[in-house]
Amino acid sequence: MSIERIEIENKPELEKIIMTNLGHIEKGLTVICNDVPINEKTTLDILCHDDKGQLVIIQISVNEDDDMLLYGLQSLNYVNKFKSMLKMTYAKHKIDDKENPRLILIAPSFSETVYNAVKNMQGMRIDLYEWEYLKIGDQKGLRIQPIFTSPRAWKRKAEHGDKPKSRERLETKKKPEHPPEPKPLKPSEPKLEPKLESSEKKEESESLSHPKKSVEPEEKPREASKKEPKKKLKLF
Repeated sequence: MSIERIEIENKPELEKIIMTNLGHIEKGLTVICNDVPINEKTTLDILCHDDKGQLVIIQISVNEDDDMLLYGLQSLNYVNKFKSMLKMTYAKHKIDDKENPRLILIAPSFSETVYNAVKNMQGMRIDLYEWEYLKIGDQKGLRIQPIFTSPRAWKRKAEHGDKPKSRERLETKKKPEHPPEPKPLKPSEPKLEPKLESSEKKEESESLSHPKKSVEPEEKPREASKKEPKKKLKLF
């Protein structure tokens, strides 16, 4: 089955296709409005919010265009400035005006200049996606793949393996969940206590239960000799 790439030169057509396939970019995106004029040269293509209410600006282009980054930053600044008003205007949408909006750029390709500029930007989240419209047999479909996502998006994209695992997590995985149980002694293994013969055991038990009094043999005759003169005194 042949795969054919279809060129889209009409931006409104591309915008319509992307709006109907937002799940290909990120799950939970909801369109608020589109084609919002920012100034004489800039138009905000698609304004959305994610499943947490954070505002998301999507700028699209039918060609590789470095200027789309500038248009995206202008739209980002505009939305951030009026996000409280947007929350009141679009009350049916659950917009979180405490979070700063983020930007998604979608184009067929990006230059090294745009890629490095986005990579080195701090304090804002900008994601780059490349698109291509394909025809497979009688079916047509939009293919979107991420080229660069902000480090803050690692939590949501942990299943892709983008976030490196810390050393502590690797060490905790090696540790067993429960300490090993003590190995029972086999009948053939010798016990720690010394073995005693049956007669020795009896003597030892008797000595422990009824300790013998040590009596010296010389004590009896001395007691007898002491008692004899007392008996003679009683006779007189």
